Amino acid sequence: MRNLVYGLILLALLLLPAGPVYALDGHFDGRVIIGQDFTLKSGETVDGDLVVIGAAALIESNAQVNGDIIVIGGSLKLNGQAAGNAVVIGGLVSVNDHASVGGDVVTIGGSLQRAEGAHIGGNVVTNLPPPRIPLLNPPSTGSAGAPPEPAYRFNFGVLGAVVGVVFQALGLAALAMLLTVFLHPQLDRVAQAVVTQPLMSGSIGLLTVFVAPIAVVILVVTLILIPVALAAVFMLVLAGLFGVVAFGMEVGDRFTRAIHQTWEPVLSAGFGTFLLAIVVGTVNLVPCVGWLASVLVGLL
Repeated sequence: MRNLVYGLILLALLLLPAGPVYALDGHFDGRVIIGQDFTLKSGETVDGDLVVIGAAALIESNAQVNGDIIVIGGSLKLNGQAAGNAVVIGGLVSVNDHASVGGDVVTIGGSLQRAEGAHIGGNVVTNLPPPRIPLLNPPSTGSAGAPPEPAYRFNFGVLGAVVGVVFQALGLAALAMLLTVFLHPQLDRVAQAVVTQPLMSGSIGLLTVFVAPIAVVILVVTLILIPVALAAVFMLVLAGLFGVVAFGMEVGDRFTRAIHQTWEPVLSAGFGTFLLAIVVGTVNLVPCVGWLASVLVGLL
């Protein structure tokens, strides 16, 4: 049961950071607060989930969160109402008089202070210990001789790396043209989100890099959620490719405007993605610091 709770909580953490991106279209009004204390004053409302990382959260009286409250590495003081669950990892949860939680209250590596007049509609799971992953000792098979080295080694050098970059760029360009035919409005919205809020997009990408592996490992350990873990990894890969294509489409649009030309969206997206892949792949060939370009594009 506890492993199932771990899996559901961490899967929610993996999916919640996507909220601020949809907020550009008015479909979602959740909030993600990183590194600073957050106070929801009396009379204010958050129509969505509230995520606070590395700080404290205070929900005053007559304030309401119409979703889940998740605090990582901080404390939660609830005087108002929360329609969903309240999850705190590594901190103190204080549910005071006249406060209300519609769902469950879960603490991992922390503690709960509940007043007599507080209302909790779901279950209360306090001080849930962190999961442990058992390590199995492999059977001893004895020492085996080293396999013989091949007589010939093929090393294409810099030329082979350049050819690989070109073929990779062609593949991404073909994928971009295909996605543009069916998902052009969605690509445009993602591109606008990256351009208008690069810091927020990069912060969510960095958070996903840290949270996603932990979530996948926990889901695999539960055994019953292994299909969910595989689906999550597959969706993350698709989301990364979708973001690269959206970025490339914006590059293509800006290129056509720079040369005072008007191209079809399919052609513009394909050329822009090809150009982006060529630039990033070429920079990656630079020793020591070349990987920074792909990391920055990936985070965005």
